[in-house]
Amino acid sequence: MSVIFVLILVSMVVAGGFLSLFIWAVKSGQFDDTMTPSMRVLFDDKKKKKMKQQANLEENPS
Repeated sequence: MSVIFVLILVSMVVAGGFLSLFIWAVKSGQFDDTMTPSMRVLFDDKKKKKMKQQANLEENPS
């Protein structure tokens, strides 16, 4: 019977640990933007490519 109390206590500690980690993740901003990373793959990075080309032209004017 005492084993049940030990298991309940251990499970409460583990659950409390997971809860505290979840609260820490929410407060640190892990779940702020869930939509943009999945949509970023769908769009080309035309602006970045254009900026790289301009930087290359400025470094090596011909």
